[in-house]
Amino acid sequence: MKVYLDIETSFGGEITIVGIFRPPDRLVQLVGEEVNWTNLWNVLEGVTEILTYNGSRFDLPVIKRVVGLDLNKYFECRDLMYHCWEKNLYGGLKRVEEQLGIERASKGIDGLEAMRLWERFRIYGDEKALQALLEYNRDDVINLYHLEAHLERLAAENEKMIDVL
Repeated sequence: MKVYLDIETSFGGEITIVGIFRPPDRLVQLVGEEVNWTNLWNVLEGVTEILTYNGSRFDLPVIKRVVGLDLNKYFECRDLMYHCWEKNLYGGLKRVEEQLGIERASKGIDGLEAMRLWERFRIYGDEKALQALLEYNRDDVINLYHLEAHLERLAAENEKMIDVL
């Protein structure tokens, strides 16, 4: 079974949210103190493959450093960013989504704003800020699923073109 994973971090480098989408409809978001080795391991029970975007350079090393869990050791990990590069799709996840027409509800939020939202929640107890951050993370992980589907369609189209030639 494959899952799609994305993390959010604070200005201090802590993990604030780990979002994991298990198709077709299971989303788990570990928040704040819930982000630990045991909870993450339990959420990944039965998983064989983890898909990320820039996860090999960011998400997975941060999880290894902060949580102490080396996901590469236990799971096949695929970084969709490199598959995008093979299709001449460059930029961050939001930029690639725009190029492919993948919609997101949390428009206008980026990584910096995500850290600001966490600070508003952490310092002031702003529940609306937390909900916006959770929606942003949800969009990230669910859109990884849609991104993979787009990449598979592009690969199939390429195969058809090669067969015609």
